Amino acid sequence: MDLAYSPEYEAFRAQVRGFLERTKDKWPKDRGMGRPGPETLAWQKLLIENGYAARTIPREYGGYGAEPDVLKSRIIAEEFTRAGAPGGMGGQGISMLVPTLLEVGSEEQKRTYIEPTLKGEIIWCQGYSEPGSGSDLASLQTKAVEDGRDFVINGQKIWTSTAAQADMMFCLVRTESERAKHQGISYLLFPMSTPGIEVRPLKTMTGSAEFNEVFFTDVRVPQDSVVAGRGQGWFVANATLKHERGMLGDPNAGQTRLKQIVELMQTETVSGEKLMDNPVFRDRLMKLQARVLAMQFHGLRLLTAAATGDDVGIARLIVKLEGCELNHQLAALAIDVLGELGVLYGTSPHLRNHGRWQWMYMFDLGLIIGGGTAQIQKNIISERGLGMPREPKLASG
Repeated sequence: MDLAYSPEYEAFRAQVRGFLERTKDKWPKDRGMGRPGPETLAWQKLLIENGYAARTIPREYGGYGAEPDVLKSRIIAEEFTRAGAPGGMGGQGISMLVPTLLEVGSEEQKRTYIEPTLKGEIIWCQGYSEPGSGSDLASLQTKAVEDGRDFVINGQKIWTSTAAQADMMFCLVRTESERAKHQGISYLLFPMSTPGIEVRPLKTMTGSAEFNEVFFTDVRVPQDSVVAGRGQGWFVANATLKHERGMLGDPNAGQTRLKQIVELMQTETVSGEKLMDNPVFRDRLMKLQARVLAMQFHGLRLLTAAATGDDVGIARLIVKLEGCELNHQLAALAIDVLGELGVLYGTSPHLRNHGRWQWMYMFDLGLIIGGGTAQIQKNIISERGLGMPREPKLASG
């Protein structure tokens, strides 16, 4: 396998590197879990204008409009990671809904929602999971009953990220209760300010309310808010989940964390010895580095498949399955490197880097579950990818 880039691509790499060097003073410092601040919005605008965000999204929808080129996309990711530069905005709207609308949305939906979402003007949340419908998502019970030109929604969603900050929700509801559970679902888009919607924060072990419960009481939504047609929600939801799983297991996150851990081990000491010189810690680091490299090579496989037009659906699941677990174990190593300081959290004056590694270690547990648990991913890979028999169901009674 020849991993060298051609002169054309190396010239593009130099262009990306030069952009990052010239704009370092514009890198946003106001990024967080909530709504984007003015620096983040300005940075997003600059990235889109230069083709480093929304690169292949057509100009008529607010993107840069470049032809798909998987190697250039990879170079952009590599250089932003190398420089420690913030990439384009992500989140559920940009990373999940926008590609879904490009794939199956109506022309009106594309023109209404994609550009303001890319600009950060519309923040989205995802209404999928319910108290009784997590792994078996198709068993969802939130109902949307036809009433004139509207649907009237009643029900509940749970584990809804950013619901308290979101402007809009893309939501799965049951519109045909008499049909089979996978066939009676519709995919709706509606404002979170619609009367009858109540958001209740759920505080997690991190101390923050990253998730929420959302209650719907006689919420009226126009029927033209349906994506891809009534009863097509399961098809649309799977398109969205495909993008979510790739987002959650981002292999570049592992590379970034590995670099930061190396820097940490070169400064932290035990009894005067740098932890980089400690054979036990160095062994753990090398094992994790091997897995990060494996993820990078798997990324090359996906690039090759995309370039040749092959389906990467099942192979993409490996990114989610391995990437989320790997990122969690990298955070665990960083906490151990910090020693006693690694168990501190909250408002302690002795926290290193505001407890960032501790927060990631706890938050990553949710990402491992998000988009389908590891057990579900393994079942899908084995059954659909490897052609193995389905997992037997236990007899009832």
